[in-house]
Order: sequence, then C-alpha cells, then structure tokens
Amino acid sequence: MLSARGPATLISACRQAPGVHSTARSVSSAPSTDLPLSGIRVLELGQVIAGPFCGQLLAHFGAEVIKVEPPKTGDPLRVWRELDVDGTSPWFRSMGRNKKSVAIDMRMEEGRQLVKQLALKSDVLLENFKPGTLEKWNLGPAALHPHNPALIFTRVSGYGQTGPWASRPGYASVCEAESGFRYINGHPDETGALSGAPVRPNISLGDSVAGLHAAFGTVLALLARRTKTDRGEDGGQVVDVSIMESMLNLMEGIVPEYDRKGKSPRTPTPACPPPPPPPPPDAPSPDAPSPDAPQPPAFIVIGANGDTLYAKLMHAIGRGDLVGPAYAHNQHRVQHQAQIEAAISAWTRAHTVADAERVMRAAGVPVGRVNSVREVVACEQVRARGAVEDVWVGKGGEEGEGEGEGGWNVKMPKVFPVLEGYDVRTRWAGPDLGAHTDEVLTGELGVGQAELQRLRKEGVIG
Repeated sequence: MLSARGPATLISACRQAPGVHSTARSVSSAPSTDLPLSGIRVLELGQVIAGPFCGQLLAHFGAEVIKVEPPKTGDPLRVWRELDVDGTSPWFRSMGRNKKSVAIDMRMEEGRQLVKQLALKSDVLLENFKPGTLEKWNLGPAALHPHNPALIFTRVSGYGQTGPWASRPGYASVCEAESGFRYINGHPDETGALSGAPVRPNISLGDSVAGLHAAFGTVLALLARRTKTDRGEDGGQVVDVSIMESMLNLMEGIVPEYDRKGKSPRTPTPACPPPPPPPPPDAPSPDAPSPDAPQPPAFIVIGANGDTLYAKLMHAIGRGDLVGPAYAHNQHRVQHQAQIEAAISAWTRAHTVADAERVMRAAGVPVGRVNSVREVVACEQVRARGAVEDVWVGKGGEEGEGEGEGGWNVKMPKVFPVLEGYDVRTRWAGPDLGAHTDEVLTGELGVGQAELQRLRKEGVIG
C-alpha cells in the first residue's frame, strides 16, 4: 500500500516467537529550582486530557502547576479506565504528576473568587472548557487582564475560540475525523485503496497532540512576554489552541498534494493487515498470554522508501527481479505497489520477528517490531534511556511517603524531550484530591485556619 512517503514502508506479519518480560523499581526525585520553567506559576483549570497534558509538560520542566478540581469528584480522569487499590486511576497519577491539587468548587461564587485571586498571582491560566465558560464565570481575559496585564491565557478547545464552530463541544475523536487524519488511516483492500471504516488510534491522540501544541504555545508566549516587557508593553496574551487544527498540523504533505495534484488519498501510512476479531470478554489480555496458548501474529515495520534502501530490501528477501529501471525511483514503484508489497508480505510470513529483524539489519534496512506495552517496557533502548520510570505513590501522593503504609510504584513514560544539563525526573505522582488546598490558600492567599474550616464546611473547598 502506498505510504505517505512512498511504497515499501510496510507493517507486515511475522511468525510469533515468545517475548520476555522484565521490571525495574526505582524511586527518584530531582530539585525543580534550576529547571527551564522554574519560577513560572500555572493555574490549571482544565480537566481530563488536552489541558492537563499541557500542564503535565509544563510542570515537568519546572513550572509550579496548581490544579483546581471540584471538591467531591475531582478531575473525571481520576476514575477513568482501570482503578488502583486506592480507587484512583493510574492514568491520573501519570497526568497529574508534579502538580499541586487544590479542591475548589467553581460553581460557587466564593469559589470563583478564590480562583480569581490565584489567577492574579499566576503567570499562566490554562483551561480547556467550552469557549465562553470562563467569560460566564467572569474569569476570562477581559475580566482578569486589567488586574494582571502579564497573565497568559492558554485555551484549548475543539475548534478554537472563534469561528462558526467555536461553540461546538470538542471531542478528540471527532476532531481527528474532521481534520482529515482519520480519512487517510485505515485498512487497504486488494486494490490498495482503503476500505471500510477508518482506524481509530487506541489513544486519545487529538487531545495529546493539542496538549503538545498548548505547551509549545505557552512557552512561546512566555518568551514573547519577556520581549514585550523589555519594550514597556503589557506581556499578557491568549494562546488559542484547537484540537482540530493541532491534528491538521500532522497532515504533512496531504494538503499541498491535494492543492497541486487534486488528489485526496484514502491511503494509510503503512500497509496493514486486517485486525483480528475482538476476543471474548473473558479472554486473557494479549499483553499477558498463556505460555501454552497459540501465539497471534507479530508485526514489524520495514522502512525502505529510498531508492538505495529499496534495492537492499529486495535483494535481502531474494527478489532481485523487482530491482531495475522499472523500479528505480519512487514514482516507478508506485505503479507496482501491490506486487512489491505482496513480495514483502510473503517473505515476512515465513520468518519470525527476530529472524526478519536480523536479516534487515544485516542488509542495512530500517526495521522495527510493533511492540506491545509489555515489550516496550522491557525494550533495551527504553531501559537504557530511562524512558519508563517508576514513580512512588504514597500518602498524599508525595514521593517517598508512606512506603510502610501501603504505597506503591506506578510505571509512567518519562516526559521528553531530554534537555542537556538538566536532571528532569518526576518529582511526585498525581496527588490525592485536595492534597494542597490548605498549603496554597494559606501560603498564597493568606487564608487562615478558621476561614479554611468555614469554606470546607460550606463546600466551597475540599
């Protein structure tokens, strides 16, 4: 199947061989005072994924992120998918790491006033509500900039703060479809065109990509604020992030190709075999198969788009008949795509992943297996780079606390990129709901103990 980068970039099935599983335990902490965003305070009002993912990135690189959550329920992500022994989702422990949780009911006027006071002492206000929500609460830029002209508003929504679709609810899956991303991803039929429903990635890709754009935009706004301040101008601004536009940013050459050639391909980046039928509800997890159970096919990705790499690949699989003037360049091979990919698939089906990798690497052809989560964690490159870390979850969520009281480690992907000269590690897991309410309200707003008790009794805080 034609790749966005040309034929011979293939996901192909191989005979399965048993994998290995390994674990590691470590507890780490690192000072945050010398990180790139040290001294920056972010007030996070968002929930679930897109906004909080931005907050997670900013917190990891030194920003003090104060996360405001509803007192009784907290961020809905706390109870999404599988729950841990304490009833909290490990997903939230990862998304909330390095943040301070403050439980305030923003549906109450007194709660909104507390949030306003925190916003006036912050550098960034991060939110991913439906556009107009902050304005309804009198917490939008027009209400706060007169009191804090340097405040940066990072606003994540489905379609942006303006335009005819601005008021629509923004769901990542829908925005992925509307951006064109889903259209060009799916399973091929015998002609090489996509057939059936587009394939949905098994992660909330649109939310995470929007969070990346939001973090990037926030850092740009902070840099711009420094320049504006040097000129004597107010440094505050709005960073307007759209999930749909963030996904559109991933479309590479699809839009210009349509503009110049009039083509709108429904062609996947790799050529994928059809997925197996879903297992019954009581089937064991594919990441932990029984040693005696029949092994499902394993898959590898072979990247041989370039002319020289293509020739190496064909010689490596014994198909020198598919090398020559008729196959010399990408535009030639596109005309023989089905023949080329059939040859590759026939070869991989006769080899295990390990055998296929060995042959490809010996030939100098880029190759990699499609790893399960179990295989990712055990991967030597991942382990060597510390790309998966164990983060301690103890009393209050603080690193290292409560080990004798039933605490545990949670494996999390390390936050990237790596910055030379900085030891950037997770300092604590996502905290318990309201773990920092008293600390923040007392330390930053000067709220006394009697007032805290009253606010808590009346349900304003938690």
